[in-house]
Amino acid sequence: MQQLTAGRGEGWLLRLAVAAGFAAGALLVAQVILLSSTIDRVFRRQETLAQVAPLLALMLALLALRAGLTWAQEAIAQGAASRVKQRWRGRLLARIYALGPAFTRGERSGELVNTAVEGIETLEPYVAQFLPARALAALLPPLVLLAIFLLDPWSTLVLLFAGPMLLLLLALIGGQARALTERRFLELSWMSAFFLDMLQGIATLKLFGRSREQAETIEEISQHYGKTTMEVLATAFQTSLMMEWAATAATAMVALETSLRLINGSLSFDRALAVLVLTPEFFLPLRQLAIKYHIGATGKAAAARVAAVLETEGTANGQEAKQPVSEGAAGQARAKSGPEVASLARADLRFHDVWFAYPSRAPQGRPLAEEAPPVLRGLSFTLPQGQTTALVGATGAGKSTAASLLLRFIDPDAGQITAGDADLARIDRAAWRCQVAYVPQLPHIFHGTALENIRLARPEASPQQVIAAAQAAHAHPFIQALPLGYDTPLGEAGQRLSGGQRQRLALARAFLRDTPLLLLDEATANLDAESEALIREALARLMAGRTVLLIAHRLELAYRADQIVVMQAGRAAEIGDHATLLAQNGLYTHLVATYTAADPGNG
Repeated sequence: MQQLTAGRGEGWLLRLAVAAGFAAGALLVAQVILLSSTIDRVFRRQETLAQVAPLLALMLALLALRAGLTWAQEAIAQGAASRVKQRWRGRLLARIYALGPAFTRGERSGELVNTAVEGIETLEPYVAQFLPARALAALLPPLVLLAIFLLDPWSTLVLLFAGPMLLLLLALIGGQARALTERRFLELSWMSAFFLDMLQGIATLKLFGRSREQAETIEEISQHYGKTTMEVLATAFQTSLMMEWAATAATAMVALETSLRLINGSLSFDRALAVLVLTPEFFLPLRQLAIKYHIGATGKAAAARVAAVLETEGTANGQEAKQPVSEGAAGQARAKSGPEVASLARADLRFHDVWFAYPSRAPQGRPLAEEAPPVLRGLSFTLPQGQTTALVGATGAGKSTAASLLLRFIDPDAGQITAGDADLARIDRAAWRCQVAYVPQLPHIFHGTALENIRLARPEASPQQVIAAAQAAHAHPFIQALPLGYDTPLGEAGQRLSGGQRQRLALARAFLRDTPLLLLDEATANLDAESEALIREALARLMAGRTVLLIAHRLELAYRADQIVVMQAGRAAEIGDHATLLAQNGLYTHLVATYTAADPGNG
């Protein structure tokens, strides 16, 4: 957990907060000694108010200073917690972006959202309250013990016995609290993921009449989570109660032995009073730690999950490398790419004996017993510059994985992908992606305006350039028909748009990006005839003069490609154009025959 406060001065802020708390504790000790002396002088020695006025003034000054230090401790600790939250949330999101789709496909979205929101928020009380309380529980009791030893050495024997007993008690009960809070955090993450799944699939649940059943499941999960929460609170209460009882018993023992010695005259009144007042202060930091112990356990559980994501390896297990990715800095990446990367993007692209297997990872990052089989097994083919290459093959042949490799979402386990003579793995990811446009089968539309969604491709683009791209993609007419035109919010996942409109919006992004490389993943799937005709016409203009990799699930899209790569079991089984492959009467001929038989209109 030391790495939690290991950046941007948070560690020094926390040390300063602890120093302020320690100084406030030291002032309290001084106040107690002054108070006992003042009471002794007034009641036993019969001194007047004027005689003890300097002591009273000094106590008031110490009180004001201690109040300021207490406020400073809380303010500084809160500031450190806010900076920790900001830094860790930024690191977490940057890491998720860097790991890319290969990582997020293996995680539940709701669980990641809970980690990034609730998990990070849990760090605030952990840093602002628990960490200072833990440090002060180690620093203040020895200070108070030293003061009591100087006042009355015999009383320290009781405290030396009671202090370690309290720590042992806290450790025993705290272990149970830690296990419960870890379980509670995991249950909350699982509940968040389940609830998000249900919201996203609510139409399907209504269609099959399963919504009530799922709602009952959510209720059952919520009750179980509530029960675990109550167990955590009960454990925290038990811890505080036991600490209060033990501290009260120890204080009573000190009161008894000091009273006996005060009566027989072996201990002065002012010293006895100071010891009695200071004894509860010896136990106070430990009691405060007990109260905040469940906060610490919850914060540790959340920090452990965040750290697990941050420590997830990159290239070695198929995700992106450890380097940070500046996805939002499109302009900087373009400048960084320069003419060198741009020229490489206009060269032939080659897959040289590429092997790849997705990482074997169960939920929460735990390894599986068996390794996943390779998806690509020595894939080799060339994408000639300025030509269209279509990837075809059965589901699971590795077509989408090849596209992910070209987009640098993942890196090969073995083999190379080269652009000209350069190894793609040695080219900056962000710079390379600025030379690639990607139109997926199901493009994601963000909760923003039409203008903002198109401008994702090039944030610095002017409104006129956005409109020109929309016109080229045949998206301009339907955008103009929206209530606010290009300023119309499109809703989450583009709920205001049809499938064809979302696809044309994605094509507008590709036109605006204007890159030499184009990746298309079945961009005309599941569309009506009119939308498909418009998109095909736009695609023809978009593909002209570019190096295109077309993932064709419907074979007629591949018929006019300059080159067709037939994939089977992660390898390029056949390569050639449509006529050449048909003449070979091999795997491609069988695919075409099967496809034509399933839909005679495509023959």
